[in-house]
Amino acid sequence: MANPVLPSSGALSPLGLDAVRLLPGFWGDRAALNREVTIAHCQEWEEREGWIGNFRGERPRRGREFSDSEIYKLLEAMAWADHPALPALAETVAQAQEGDGYINTRWSGSRYTDFEWGHELYCYGHLIQAGVARLRMHGEDRLTQVAIKAADHVCRRFMEGTRTCGHPVIEMGLVELYRATGTERYLEMARRFVERRGLPALADIPFGRAYYQDDIPVRQAQVFRGHAVRALYLASGVVDVAIETGDQELLKAIESQWERTVARRTHLTGGMGSRHADESYGEDYELPPDRAYNETCASIASVMLAHRLLLATGDARYADLAERTLYNMLATGVALDGKSFFYANPLQVRVPAVPLEGVNHAAEGGLRSPWFDVSCCPNNIARTMASLAAYVATTTADGIQIHHHTPSEIRHGGLAVRVETGYPWTGSVSVRVLEGGEGRIGLRVPAWATDATLAHVPVSSPEAPLAESPAVRPVDPGYAYVDGPWRAGDEIRLELPMAPRWTFPDRRIDALRGSAAVERGPLVYCAESVADEPALGDLTARVQPPVEHHEADGVVELEVEATLGAGDGNGWPYAPASGGQGSGPDVRLRLVPYHRWGNRGPATMRVWLPI
Repeated sequence: MANPVLPSSGALSPLGLDAVRLLPGFWGDRAALNREVTIAHCQEWEEREGWIGNFRGERPRRGREFSDSEIYKLLEAMAWADHPALPALAETVAQAQEGDGYINTRWSGSRYTDFEWGHELYCYGHLIQAGVARLRMHGEDRLTQVAIKAADHVCRRFMEGTRTCGHPVIEMGLVELYRATGTERYLEMARRFVERRGLPALADIPFGRAYYQDDIPVRQAQVFRGHAVRALYLASGVVDVAIETGDQELLKAIESQWERTVARRTHLTGGMGSRHADESYGEDYELPPDRAYNETCASIASVMLAHRLLLATGDARYADLAERTLYNMLATGVALDGKSFFYANPLQVRVPAVPLEGVNHAAEGGLRSPWFDVSCCPNNIARTMASLAAYVATTTADGIQIHHHTPSEIRHGGLAVRVETGYPWTGSVSVRVLEGGEGRIGLRVPAWATDATLAHVPVSSPEAPLAESPAVRPVDPGYAYVDGPWRAGDEIRLELPMAPRWTFPDRRIDALRGSAAVERGPLVYCAESVADEPALGDLTARVQPPVEHHEADGVVELEVEATLGAGDGNGWPYAPASGGQGSGPDVRLRLVPYHRWGNRGPATMRVWLPI
């Protein structure tokens, strides 16, 4: 099955790219743009920067010590997209592999001398994931042979001992290769890497061992901490190991850590990682909007983890977080033209960024860049967009479940349905049966959709005439089910309430007291000020129902009432009691979906509005 995650057991079984086809719409359009534009853009820049040339032996070597991994992520994207450039690039990579399976353009000749920062096993992890993608989409070829040979080398070298890598991801790769080939040693190697972490397995560093989750064993941790991408990649690999070994204690440990992290260390957009210094989580409720780091790669890793937990448990809350993160982080990470990217994703930008046309040497948010010194995010976006259809739906013994509402066709077990919707701009979701069959069809009702309704409209026939007014019933957040059997033409209509809503922060988030944000459906909105538009640093919004503006391209923007502050002019930003706020002119403040900000040029922006 063409799927990036294919567990052998769990509450739900994923449907892959061979069963789900994205159609034109919010995600289908982005997947097409990814295949047609973003993948080629990444390859062009990796050639330009010399990272691909490293595999040809070009000297001096260029790029960071982990730049090999970016070529492997790109190969994975090409595999899922069935991209014609893959065979040539895979052959270039294969030329650099040594006889015993070792492959690394930075460390060849001085192998495994820096487990903390060398990233050798990390690079293998991404190579193996690319190989699995190719194996499932195409079958065995040069790329799969390179990946398997590398995995065999890892098992021979590391099955015994106490070492692991400072950047997790090898765990996910090895488990998925086990699932694809049935070779037990890959699973055992992944299990040992998981169990070694925190004993400790790595040397201490200035950031502390928590930076790479080596401070305490996985089973004893209470919350995700340290470098956010590392933490989430590790947790994803731990879930994979737990599922394949039947280790319920290990699975429960990650579920518990996820719960606390979501409740106390996650931004409204679904972004994770509050600190720029070490790209890490902060303490509980440390969620500043202007200094939020929210690396795009962390959001992708969060979706990977949520999807794995959804498959393991069937709990809708995991799909809810995945949806929030997809619409407000993944979609934000790439510009509408598919050729520039955010690395960091703050929720407030005070000063417009300076445009860059070349390599961005910093990761600060504010303006998308065509490339970065560390370009993990563009390639991560490319591989995730290429495999996105595999996250849409699942199956059980009694039917199919649709988790993400986007135009698509889903086929499984003789049943074929077409999902038609304008989501996230409209709340109407229609599931029309194309080919009849048995089984239940389940549709996820998001947690925010407290007034949703569902109608089952059977096909009209002499034996069963179509009801003029099909029965409509309210449905609660979670999953709404309709039972078969199904005939071609049958339809399910889900209506989700899309009225804009004000959202208020937990009082323990110090940086957000006295503010509120606006959401509509799954989307977070923000104020954006471009060029000579009013500055956003000194305003107060009124908590009144926002006004909707439906644009010609279907996008919904919002408008709220606000007052621009005049300040009290005393040269001091503090005042007794509640005085000293001042007042200024009333304005109509336009709000745009957060994922669309930064497409009109340098701008200031804020999600959380003082009220």
